[in-house]
Amino acid sequence: MKLITRFFYFGCLLGNLTIAADKPNILFIYTDDQSTRTVSAYEDAYHWVDTPNIDRLAEEGIRFTRANIGSWCMASRASILTGLQQHKVESLRMTGPNPMNVYDPEKCQFWTESLRKQGYHTAQIGKWHTGVDSGYGRDWDHQIVWNRPKYPENSPNYYFDQLIEFDGKEAVLVKEYTTDKYTDWAVEFIKERGPQSGKPWYLWLCYGGVHAPFTPADRHLEAYEDVTTPRIPDVYPPRPEKPEYINQMEFWKPGPNGEPEEKGREGPVPVGMQDLPGRPLKDWIRQYQQGVLSIDEGVGRLLEALQKSGQDENTIIIFTSDQGFAWGQHGSKSKVAPYRANIAAPLIFRLPKGIASKSRSKGTVVTEPVTAVDIPVTLFSITGLRSPWKMHGYDLSPLLKDPETPWGKPSMLVHTAKQYGSDTNTIPPKGDPKLYHGPGVPWYVLLSQGRYKYIRTLIEGETEELYDVVSDSQEVINLAGNPAYSKVLRQYRKWTIDELKRTDAGFVSKLPSVANH
Repeated sequence: MKLITRFFYFGCLLGNLTIAADKPNILFIYTDDQSTRTVSAYEDAYHWVDTPNIDRLAEEGIRFTRANIGSWCMASRASILTGLQQHKVESLRMTGPNPMNVYDPEKCQFWTESLRKQGYHTAQIGKWHTGVDSGYGRDWDHQIVWNRPKYPENSPNYYFDQLIEFDGKEAVLVKEYTTDKYTDWAVEFIKERGPQSGKPWYLWLCYGGVHAPFTPADRHLEAYEDVTTPRIPDVYPPRPEKPEYINQMEFWKPGPNGEPEEKGREGPVPVGMQDLPGRPLKDWIRQYQQGVLSIDEGVGRLLEALQKSGQDENTIIIFTSDQGFAWGQHGSKSKVAPYRANIAAPLIFRLPKGIASKSRSKGTVVTEPVTAVDIPVTLFSITGLRSPWKMHGYDLSPLLKDPETPWGKPSMLVHTAKQYGSDTNTIPPKGDPKLYHGPGVPWYVLLSQGRYKYIRTLIEGETEELYDVVSDSQEVINLAGNPAYSKVLRQYRKWTIDELKRTDAGFVSKLPSVANH
């Protein structure tokens, strides 16, 4: 019986290898806190920004203009790794000193394990923020990881002096600038370790840049000498028709020359962040953009490695970030809040010729809204592999083939602060610390479809929000209280509840009432 079982297992293994043998490689580049404003291919980028290598991906691929990948680091990664909204990621919990968190791998499985079982050689390089267990040997054949939850005392070291684990071994201190080191290790994988596996490979490259403290490489400290920034209409309060917490955002004050400068926050500064009262907003933006330059150079080196190793025509490339970051918009110096300035991230797919539509022109743009849970569903679809469970996202492959495809699918992002899975079944009351994350941002549900975006803050009696993102790209004018949009508001409210039900949100029957309902 044991012999039969072994033959059966070996046969299944060979079958899985056969399934994957003719599949494309996948390079998934995942940055941190990188807004669309940092990529010159995007319309809302500052006019002086220059990212030629990321732009090349956009020119050769498909660029999504409305990607709300996540609200903050850990939640975004949880959705990427599971294909599930935050409220269905079971057993993931914050515990111990920040940012320590744990999960039960039996209850919280990552789809990379299935990819590996179906014949892919899987690798992860860089930042890890989803549990002390980083999955080496189960989810990853190869891993070079900065495990922040495992080493909380090392967690502020985003750019230098990181404790790095190589393939499950004891961590060693790596002193060099980490954006460059991650690229070095990824290039080595692409040229050697990946092809030597004899299988198609999947590499999840997780840069820590451009997260706070927003440290650029030394070679970029003089970049962008002449920085100008457009006027931000709501950098200072009041912010009419916005929720209470947004009107309490006061990170900036008018400087001597009338330009915004940092005000500083009351209380302790979060780990990894910096407050420099009196520093001009434009200086912060310049430093932030300088930090992106090493990422852009890294993308160029990765493309060169693929080309020189003969793998560029058989590799899917995805470029995105966990979320964006607001500098002054809505008074913010943060992510988390449900506005484009805070969370919108670049999302670019570059597909091999055999997968890409022959009729597609270069530099294709998709304006439909998408989110993190759509990415794994799409990868399983375009590789033809079996998805290990029913995921929450929508398969984007029709849009990748033809961006004019009639879509009509809602894109929902649920923010439940540091709570996951069944811990989200009951919405905490106003004032409960479990309700908030970041600079006091409470639970919310965001739903985008077509030209409108709906936001429901999950606090009793709070203001609903509805924005026309075509005519009001900065999301300043809340239309929810305008009688002319009452029908639109009712429709988006219904779609939101429908999506919460579709994704089994335990709190859907307990939604608090809203001020204008």
